Amino acid sequence: MEDQVQKAVNEAVAQFGGIDILVNNASAINLVNTETLTMKSFDLMHGINSRGTFLCSKLCIPYLSKSANPHILNISPPLSMRQRWFKDHVGYTMAKYGMSMCVLGMSPELAKYGIAVNALWPRTAILTAAMKMLAGGDEVASQCRKPEIMADAAYLVLTKDSRTFSGQFCIDDDVLRREGGLTDKDLEQYSCVPGGQLLPDFFLDEPDAAKPAATSASSGAQSGQQQPGADVEASMKHLATAIDAEAVGLVKGLVELQLTDLNRSWLLNLKSMPGGLSEIRPGDSGSTEKPDTCMTMKSADLQQLVSGKLSATGAFMAGKLRITGNMGVAMKLEKVFRKAVAASSAKL
Repeated sequence: MEDQVQKAVNEAVAQFGGIDILVNNASAINLVNTETLTMKSFDLMHGINSRGTFLCSKLCIPYLSKSANPHILNISPPLSMRQRWFKDHVGYTMAKYGMSMCVLGMSPELAKYGIAVNALWPRTAILTAAMKMLAGGDEVASQCRKPEIMADAAYLVLTKDSRTFSGQFCIDDDVLRREGGLTDKDLEQYSCVPGGQLLPDFFLDEPDAAKPAATSASSGAQSGQQQPGADVEASMKHLATAIDAEAVGLVKGLVELQLTDLNRSWLLNLKSMPGGLSEIRPGDSGSTEKPDTCMTMKSADLQQLVSGKLSATGAFMAGKLRITGNMGVAMKLEKVFRKAVAASSAKL
């Protein structure tokens, strides 16, 4: 790999006469826990994210140091020691934070050459191919911003004086407000669907960019609405109506759904027809097959999913939904939840 990167650097220098900017963007992602993550996947993430960033930066230093305004920009998040960013996918977080640690260490180290080293991260979900795969289709667009917001923010960072702007962990819309003078109204141009409720991205500790309506579930006692868990049976009935030949053909897996606050679990058979949904009773052997995926959440969040007030993608990214096992199976469940929402709405 090192020889390949060196070859690419040499070819860039030969073609363009030098290197002014390095953007470390390539990343590998596998959002599973320690028990599930294979060492092959662990090594892939660390090889691309942490090692790749370090290697590309190292090999570009001799050429960046000759530039009038040299920049290294890592597409990585601000560092945080909150457990929520580690507990469900520590392998991925370590790899991604490795990129950010390069910013932390290289920015003072390379200041003697006038090389700026900064990080840029999106506040909200960006509509990429990976996001479409995670959410199960283009429907997630209403909750995302366009990739152009990152491109425009990167331009503003990369055109600043490298000797006075370094070691910064930048957020895309903050950069556009501060450096570009954009207002909240101006930022609407980056929304895939103007006015849509945006999903907050991973790793940001500040209040969510678009707080899901699930907060209403916690205030039900004061407002007179249903208590969390009060109507879980109805939620399960609506979810059962979404299990059909189309859902089975899409997911092709067994899913265990655990409601932590009720200490109850259900098995969704989305592997073979006729499919089905059944509660796993204590002491029950249940299915002879081990579930491909386990989804863990609170009953109030499940009710928000089935009522359409919270998307599965949004729940996952906000830490309300934990997924272990086959992530590929889990990624396809968004459409099943949307069908349950339609069934729920039809009853209103």
